Amino acid sequence: MKILVVGAGATGGYFGALLARAGEDVTFLVRPARAAALRERGLRVVGRDGEWALEPRLVTADAPGGPYDLVLLSVKSTGLDRAAADMAPAVGPDTAIVPLLNGLAHLDALNALFGPSAVLGGVAKVVTTLDATGDIRRLAPLAHLALGEQNGTVSARVERIRSVLEGAGIDAPVPEDVLTAMWHKWVFITTFGAVTSLMRGTVGEVYDAPGGPALGPAVLDEAAAVAAAAGHPVPEEERAATLAVVSASGSPMVPSLYRDLTAGHPTEVEHLFGDLTARARALGVATPLLDLATLRVHQRRVTARAAAGV
Repeated sequence: MKILVVGAGATGGYFGALLARAGEDVTFLVRPARAAALRERGLRVVGRDGEWALEPRLVTADAPGGPYDLVLLSVKSTGLDRAAADMAPAVGPDTAIVPLLNGLAHLDALNALFGPSAVLGGVAKVVTTLDATGDIRRLAPLAHLALGEQNGTVSARVERIRSVLEGAGIDAPVPEDVLTAMWHKWVFITTFGAVTSLMRGTVGEVYDAPGGPALGPAVLDEAAAVAAAAGHPVPEEERAATLAVVSASGSPMVPSLYRDLTAGHPTEVEHLFGDLTARARALGVATPLLDLATLRVHQRRVTARAAAGV
C-alpha cells in the first residue's frame, strides 16, 4: 500500500514512523523547514520504549508525488485548508483519505473538495508530543486509530487499511458508526481542553483547587448533552473514562490545546469549541462553560501580533 502522511508532527509522524518501521511504503508531505530538519536529524521517536529513528521519504507541496492508496491527514485545523490544497495533486480516483483531526467540521471541508466517497472517518488516540529538538516524544504506549466509512458500511478498503495498520502495531478498530466515535472523542477533547484552558492549569492543579472537582463533571455534562441531542449519546463507560482523566489529583496532564495556548500559538478554538457551541445553539442545548472556553481573546491577540509582525 502506497501511503502519504500529511504532516510529520506528534500524531501523524508517530503513526507514519510505525508504518515505515514495519516496512510499509510511506512518504511524508511536510513544509520545507520541517523537511530540512528531518533530513538533518531523521524522524526520531523517543520515550517509554527507548529511542529509534528512521530516514523518512519526504516530499513538499511543489512535488507531492502520487497518486497514493491511503492519505493520513494529520494537521491542526488551522492548517487544514493549506494542507488539503497541498495534497490535492496526490489524490487519485481510488485514494482513501483518513483525517486524524478532532471534531467534525473538517469532514464537511474534505467532502466538498474530494467527495464523501474518498473520505473516511478517523479517530486517533496517542499520547505524544514534539520536543524542542523536533523529536516525537512518546509519553504513553497508546497507538489507536479507529476508522470507517462515513455511511457505516464495512468496506474492503477499510479492512485492507486496518490490516496494514495492525501489522504496524497500531490498534485499528472499525466501529459500528465512525461518526459516533468521532463525536465521543470530540466530547472528551473539549472537556479536557475546557477544564485546563479555562483554569490555565494542569488537570491536577485544577482538581486540587477549592471547587475544582466540580468543574470536570459540569463541562462533561454540557458536551455530552450536545452529542446526545445530535443523536450520539455518550455511553456511561466512556463518560467514566473521561471523568477519570479530568478528575485526577496531582495529574500533570494537559492537552495540546493548552500547550498552544500557554505558548502563545494559534489554537483550534474555532474547530473544537466554536463548531460545538454553534451546533449546541442549533440543537437548543445550553453550554455556558463551553461558551466561556470559546472566547476568542487569545486568538485575537495572536492575530494582532501576526498582523503587527511581532
